[in-house]
Amino acid sequence: MTLPLFNLKNKVAIVSGASRGLGQGMAMGLAEAGADIVALSTNKDNLLETKSLIENAGRTIEIFSCNVNDYKKVDQIIKDVKARFGRIDILVNNAGTTHRAAAEDFSDDAWLQVINTNLNAAFHISREIGKIMIGQKAGKIINLASLLSFQGGITVPAYAASKGGIMQLTKALANEWAKYNIQVNAIAPGYFATELTQPLAEDDQRNDQITMRIPAGRWGKPDDLKGTVVFLASQASDYVNGHILVVDGGWMAR
Repeated sequence: MTLPLFNLKNKVAIVSGASRGLGQGMAMGLAEAGADIVALSTNKDNLLETKSLIENAGRTIEIFSCNVNDYKKVDQIIKDVKARFGRIDILVNNAGTTHRAAAEDFSDDAWLQVINTNLNAAFHISREIGKIMIGQKAGKIINLASLLSFQGGITVPAYAASKGGIMQLTKALANEWAKYNIQVNAIAPGYFATELTQPLAEDDQRNDQITMRIPAGRWGKPDDLKGTVVFLASQASDYVNGHILVVDGGWMAR
Protein backbone atom coordinates (compact mmCIF):
# COMPACT_ATOMS: atom_id res chain seq x y z
CA MET A 1 0.00 0.00 0.00
CA THR A 2 1.55 3.27 -1.10
CA LEU A 3 0.55 6.89 -0.71
CA PRO A 4 -0.20 7.43 -4.45
CA LEU A 5 -3.30 5.28 -3.98
CA PHE A 6 -4.75 8.11 -1.88
CA ASN A 7 -3.76 10.91 -4.27
CA LEU A 8 -6.77 12.89 -5.56
CA LYS A 9 -4.87 15.27 -7.83
CA ASN A 10 -6.98 16.41 -10.81
CA LYS A 11 -10.14 14.90 -9.27
CA VAL A 12 -13.28 17.03 -9.00
CA ALA A 13 -15.37 16.62 -5.85
CA ILE A 14 -18.84 18.00 -5.10
CA VAL A 15 -19.58 18.34 -1.38
CA SER A 16 -23.01 19.41 -0.19
CA GLY A 17 -23.45 21.12 3.16
CA ALA A 18 -19.81 22.21 3.02
CA SER A 19 -20.04 25.49 4.91
CA ARG A 20 -19.20 24.15 8.37
CA GLY A 21 -18.85 21.10 10.56
CA LEU A 22 -18.44 17.70 8.94
CA GLY A 23 -18.95 19.01 5.42
CA GLN A 24 -16.22 21.60 5.76
CA GLY A 25 -13.88 19.06 7.36
CA MET A 26 -14.41 16.54 4.55
CA ALA A 27 -14.04 19.19 1.85
CA MET A 28 -10.73 20.19 3.43
CA GLY A 29 -9.57 16.57 3.58
CA LEU A 30 -10.32 16.06 -0.10
CA ALA A 31 -8.58 19.31 -1.03
CA GLU A 32 -5.50 18.42 1.02
CA ALA A 33 -5.34 15.14 -0.94
CA GLY A 34 -5.32 17.12 -4.19
CA ALA A 35 -8.96 17.39 -5.30
CA ASP A 36 -10.62 20.50 -6.64
CA ILE A 37 -13.80 21.24 -4.70
CA VAL A 38 -17.31 22.31 -5.62
CA ALA A 39 -18.98 23.33 -2.37
CA LEU A 40 -22.74 23.68 -1.90
CA SER A 41 -24.63 25.36 0.93
CA THR A 42 -27.98 27.06 1.33
CA ASN A 43 -26.16 30.37 1.93
CA LYS A 44 -23.20 31.26 -0.27
CA ASP A 45 -21.80 33.66 2.33
CA ASN A 46 -21.51 30.76 4.76
CA LEU A 47 -19.08 29.11 2.33
CA LEU A 48 -16.55 31.94 2.37
CA GLU A 49 -14.58 30.41 5.23
CA THR A 50 -14.43 27.06 3.45
CA LYS A 51 -13.38 28.84 0.27
CA SER A 52 -10.55 30.64 2.05
CA LEU A 53 -9.29 27.48 3.75
CA ILE A 54 -9.22 25.48 0.52
CA GLU A 55 -7.61 28.25 -1.53
CA ASN A 56 -4.95 28.59 1.16
CA ALA A 57 -4.32 24.86 0.68
CA GLY A 58 -3.56 25.61 -2.98
CA ARG A 59 -6.66 24.01 -4.47
CA THR A 60 -9.44 25.34 -6.69
CA ILE A 61 -12.91 25.74 -5.18
CA GLU A 62 -16.21 26.83 -6.68
CA ILE A 63 -19.01 27.76 -4.28
CA PHE A 64 -22.73 27.69 -4.96
CA SER A 65 -25.74 28.75 -2.94
CA CYS A 66 -28.15 25.87 -3.27
CA ASN A 67 -30.91 24.22 -1.28
CA VAL A 68 -30.54 20.54 -2.17
CA ASN A 69 -34.33 20.29 -2.34
CA ASP A 70 -34.36 22.73 -5.28
CA TYR A 71 -33.84 20.12 -7.95
CA LYS A 72 -33.90 22.59 -10.84
CA LYS A 73 -31.02 24.55 -9.34
CA VAL A 74 -29.14 21.38 -8.37
CA ASP A 75 -29.37 20.12 -11.96
CA GLN A 76 -28.10 23.44 -13.34
CA ILE A 77 -25.12 23.40 -10.98
CA ILE A 78 -24.26 19.87 -12.09
CA LYS A 79 -24.36 20.99 -15.73
CA ASP A 80 -22.18 24.02 -14.95
CA VAL A 81 -19.63 21.91 -13.08
CA LYS A 82 -19.46 19.37 -15.89
CA ALA A 83 -18.97 22.18 -18.41
CA ARG A 84 -16.26 23.83 -16.31
CA PHE A 85 -14.22 20.78 -15.31
CA GLY A 86 -15.21 18.21 -17.93
CA ARG A 87 -15.94 15.54 -15.31
CA ILE A 88 -17.21 14.86 -11.79
CA ASP A 89 -15.21 12.25 -9.91
CA ILE A 90 -16.48 12.41 -6.34
CA LEU A 91 -19.81 13.23 -4.73
CA VAL A 92 -20.20 13.65 -0.98
CA ASN A 93 -23.87 13.82 0.06
CA ASN A 94 -23.46 15.59 3.38
CA ALA A 95 -26.32 18.11 3.47
CA GLY A 96 -28.73 17.23 6.23
CA THR A 97 -31.11 18.45 8.87
CA THR A 98 -32.97 17.15 11.89
CA HIS A 99 -35.97 17.91 14.06
CA ARG A 100 -36.54 16.83 17.63
CA ALA A 101 -39.98 16.04 19.02
CA ALA A 102 -41.78 13.15 20.64
CA ALA A 103 -43.11 10.82 17.94
CA GLU A 104 -46.73 11.48 18.94
CA ASP A 105 -46.18 15.23 18.44
CA PHE A 106 -44.03 15.01 15.32
CA SER A 107 -45.69 17.05 12.57
CA ASP A 108 -46.07 15.97 8.95
CA ASP A 109 -44.25 19.11 7.81
CA ALA A 110 -41.24 18.36 10.02
CA TRP A 111 -41.21 14.74 8.86
CA LEU A 112 -41.22 15.72 5.19
CA GLN A 113 -38.56 18.40 5.64
CA VAL A 114 -36.12 15.90 7.18
CA ILE A 115 -36.88 13.06 4.74
CA ASN A 116 -36.69 15.37 1.72
CA THR A 117 -33.36 16.91 2.73
CA ASN A 118 -31.60 13.84 4.10
CA LEU A 119 -32.83 11.11 1.77
CA ASN A 120 -34.78 12.27 -1.27
CA ALA A 121 -32.30 14.99 -2.23
CA ALA A 122 -29.39 12.56 -1.80
CA PHE A 123 -31.04 10.19 -4.26
CA HIS A 124 -31.74 12.96 -6.76
CA ILE A 125 -28.20 14.33 -6.87
CA SER A 126 -26.72 10.81 -6.85
CA ARG A 127 -28.90 9.84 -9.81
CA GLU A 128 -27.96 12.90 -11.85
CA ILE A 129 -24.23 12.73 -11.10
CA GLY A 130 -24.40 8.96 -11.44
CA LYS A 131 -25.35 9.43 -15.09
CA ILE A 132 -22.13 11.39 -15.62
CA MET A 133 -20.06 8.82 -13.76
CA ILE A 134 -21.58 6.02 -15.82
CA GLY A 135 -20.40 7.83 -18.94
CA GLN A 136 -16.93 8.20 -17.41
CA LYS A 137 -16.89 4.55 -16.31
CA ALA A 138 -15.61 5.77 -12.95
CA GLY A 139 -16.78 7.59 -9.83
CA LYS A 140 -17.04 7.67 -6.07
CA ILE A 141 -20.25 8.49 -4.20
CA ILE A 142 -20.03 8.92 -0.44
CA ASN A 143 -23.24 9.28 1.54
CA LEU A 144 -23.52 10.42 5.13
CA ALA A 145 -25.24 7.80 7.21
CA SER A 146 -25.35 7.83 11.02
CA LEU A 147 -25.35 5.68 14.12
CA LEU A 148 -29.11 6.01 13.68
CA SER A 149 -28.81 3.99 10.49
CA PHE A 150 -28.47 1.14 13.01
CA GLN A 151 -30.24 2.46 16.12
CA GLY A 152 -33.63 4.09 16.58
CA GLY A 153 -32.68 7.08 18.67
CA ILE A 154 -35.08 9.12 20.79
CA THR A 155 -37.30 11.99 19.59
CA VAL A 156 -35.77 11.92 16.08
CA PRO A 157 -37.99 9.47 14.14
CA ALA A 158 -37.61 11.25 10.79
CA TYR A 159 -33.83 11.50 11.12
CA ALA A 160 -33.53 7.83 12.04
CA ALA A 161 -35.78 6.84 9.12
CA SER A 162 -33.83 9.01 6.68
CA LYS A 163 -30.47 7.62 7.79
CA GLY A 164 -31.77 4.05 7.66
CA GLY A 165 -32.85 4.89 4.12
CA ILE A 166 -29.41 6.28 3.30
CA MET A 167 -27.82 2.99 4.36
CA GLN A 168 -30.09 1.00 2.04
CA LEU A 169 -29.82 3.53 -0.79
CA THR A 170 -26.04 3.22 -0.58
CA LYS A 171 -26.26 -0.56 -0.98
CA ALA A 172 -28.84 -0.36 -3.78
CA LEU A 173 -26.79 2.09 -5.86
CA ALA A 174 -23.61 0.11 -5.19
CA ASN A 175 -25.29 -3.01 -6.58
CA GLU A 176 -26.42 -1.30 -9.76
CA TRP A 177 -23.39 0.82 -10.55
CA ALA A 178 -20.46 -1.42 -9.60
CA LYS A 179 -20.35 -2.65 -13.21
CA TYR A 180 -19.54 0.93 -14.26
CA ASN A 181 -16.57 1.16 -11.88
CA ILE A 182 -18.56 3.39 -9.52
CA GLN A 183 -18.15 2.76 -5.82
CA VAL A 184 -20.98 3.91 -3.55
CA ASN A 185 -20.26 3.85 0.17
CA ALA A 186 -21.35 5.70 3.29
CA ILE A 187 -19.75 7.14 6.39
CA ALA A 188 -21.69 6.72 9.62
CA PRO A 189 -20.29 9.29 12.05
CA GLY A 190 -20.77 8.77 15.75
CA TYR A 191 -21.22 11.71 18.09
CA PHE A 192 -19.42 14.67 16.54
CA ALA A 193 -19.41 18.23 17.84
CA THR A 194 -21.49 20.05 15.22
CA GLU A 195 -24.39 22.46 15.04
CA LEU A 196 -26.85 19.56 14.69
CA THR A 197 -25.65 17.93 17.91
CA GLN A 198 -25.29 21.14 19.91
CA PRO A 199 -28.53 20.58 21.87
CA LEU A 200 -27.14 17.24 23.09
CA ALA A 201 -23.77 18.71 23.95
CA GLU A 202 -25.42 21.47 25.97
CA ASP A 203 -27.45 18.94 28.00
CA ASP A 204 -24.91 18.12 30.73
CA GLN A 205 -26.55 14.85 31.72
CA ARG A 206 -26.91 13.58 28.14
CA ASN A 207 -23.43 14.78 27.24
CA ASP A 208 -21.94 12.83 30.14
CA GLN A 209 -23.93 9.71 29.23
CA ILE A 210 -22.70 9.85 25.64
CA THR A 211 -19.07 10.58 26.45
CA MET A 212 -18.93 7.78 29.01
CA ARG A 213 -20.00 5.25 26.36
CA ILE A 214 -17.38 6.33 23.79
CA PRO A 215 -14.20 4.27 24.35
CA ALA A 216 -12.12 7.14 22.89
CA GLY A 217 -13.46 9.29 25.72
CA ARG A 218 -14.40 12.26 23.55
CA TRP A 219 -16.76 13.45 20.83
CA GLY A 220 -15.45 13.48 17.28
CA LYS A 221 -14.11 16.55 15.49
CA PRO A 222 -14.62 17.33 11.79
CA ASP A 223 -10.93 16.62 11.16
CA ASP A 224 -11.54 13.03 12.30
CA LEU A 225 -13.37 12.37 9.00
CA LYS A 226 -10.60 13.61 6.71
CA GLY A 227 -8.82 10.29 6.37
CA THR A 228 -12.07 8.37 6.02
CA VAL A 229 -13.44 10.49 3.19
CA VAL A 230 -10.10 10.50 1.35
CA PHE A 231 -9.95 6.70 1.56
CA LEU A 232 -13.47 6.29 0.15
CA ALA A 233 -12.83 8.89 -2.56
CA SER A 234 -9.52 7.43 -3.69
CA GLN A 235 -8.15 4.48 -5.65
CA ALA A 236 -7.39 2.85 -2.30
CA SER A 237 -11.08 1.89 -1.97
CA ASP A 238 -11.69 0.59 -5.50
CA TYR A 239 -12.83 -2.80 -4.18
CA VAL A 240 -14.95 -1.34 -1.37
CA ASN A 241 -18.58 -1.02 -2.40
CA GLY A 242 -21.89 -0.77 -0.57
CA HIS A 243 -20.11 -0.43 2.77
CA ILE A 244 -21.20 1.67 5.75
CA LEU A 245 -17.99 2.77 7.47
CA VAL A 246 -18.65 3.68 11.10
CA VAL A 247 -16.41 6.41 12.55
CA ASP A 248 -17.51 6.66 16.16
CA GLY A 249 -14.58 6.41 18.56
CA GLY A 250 -15.73 2.89 19.36
CA TRP A 251 -19.38 3.63 20.30
CA MET A 252 -20.84 0.71 18.34
CA ALA A 253 -18.27 -1.70 19.74
CA ARG A 254 -19.31 -1.08 23.32
